[in-house]
Amino acid sequence: MPVALHRPIRHLLVVRFSALGDVAMTVPVVDTLARHYPDLTVTMLSRPAVAPLFAYMPPNVTFRGVDLHHDYLGAEGLRRLFRELVADGVDGLADLHGVLRTHYLRSMFFLSGLPAASIRKGRRAKRRLIRHVPNAFFQLPTSVDRYTRVFERLGFPVTPDFRSVFPSGRFPALPAGCGVPDKAPHELWIGIAPFSAHRGKTYPPDMMEEVIARLSAFYPEARLFVFSDAHEASAWREQWEARYERLLFPGPRMGGLGGELALMSRLDVMVSMDSANMHLASLVDVPVVSIWGATHPFVGFLGYGQTTKYAVQVDLLCRPCSVFGNRACRRGDYACLTLIPPDSIVNRVAEVLQHR
Repeated sequence: MPVALHRPIRHLLVVRFSALGDVAMTVPVVDTLARHYPDLTVTMLSRPAVAPLFAYMPPNVTFRGVDLHHDYLGAEGLRRLFRELVADGVDGLADLHGVLRTHYLRSMFFLSGLPAASIRKGRRAKRRLIRHVPNAFFQLPTSVDRYTRVFERLGFPVTPDFRSVFPSGRFPALPAGCGVPDKAPHELWIGIAPFSAHRGKTYPPDMMEEVIARLSAFYPEARLFVFSDAHEASAWREQWEARYERLLFPGPRMGGLGGELALMSRLDVMVSMDSANMHLASLVDVPVVSIWGATHPFVGFLGYGQTTKYAVQVDLLCRPCSVFGNRACRRGDYACLTLIPPDSIVNRVAEVLQHR
């Protein structure tokens, strides 16, 4: 139902904190909103670390990074934040997070007579899907769909037509001293993001190494880049870089999220779990071969602009068993991942590269 508007919104606050992948999925919608409504001022409120996602937004978008655990802690911190935002001219709220903190912020907008709308997460439909309720197994709205509906209720209907966080035809410079060579003409660059926060979304590393070995053999002139944080990489970096001459863990040398996005924008394909890297690659218009275990694309978390044609998964009566992949396997063997043959992943990569 549309929100009752007593006057047009001129300065809209968009809020999304929490996981990097969830924030990344706001980018196509916020970018489209700003381009289609150039007279609307948009302030994007999120964690400071995600600022590079919004660095190339249209000029009517401002990013504001806030720390809710220190600078704006608790109810008093949120009230102070609200007063600062209103003083800056904010007169409407799009809550794309829908948690206790943002509900409290929304209540202050409501009590001040300012319009606000919040995301509807579809929790019941998601629970029915993972519990295998009859007739509940079908494609649910994506996160991007749910975000667009928030803006629609505020009087800003949008159909995302976003392509990349970077201006068309431009590759941003890689960080100086990152150790990544220039990409040669016709050279293939393949990204691999083999890890996730949860075991139910992590392809076994020994099997992922088989994927790496096959890709290295099929594409001997290709460069392979493994995207992971320092903790994830610690057990595998030394082994894999020693065994595969053209494989590199760029890691901290990229100088943070902005550098990683710049590197991803040069890839020809990304192989990723259902994780943040799938969404980051989607934001730079790179096709993703995504690997799904305990989770399923039907829940709505497939990367923006990606296709289930390149989603690698096996049919099991027990999957999906989790919305976020954070539940222990009831079978105990994580067959949803171990039954995916490495060749099936390599074959999907080959399909993507044939069409690049």
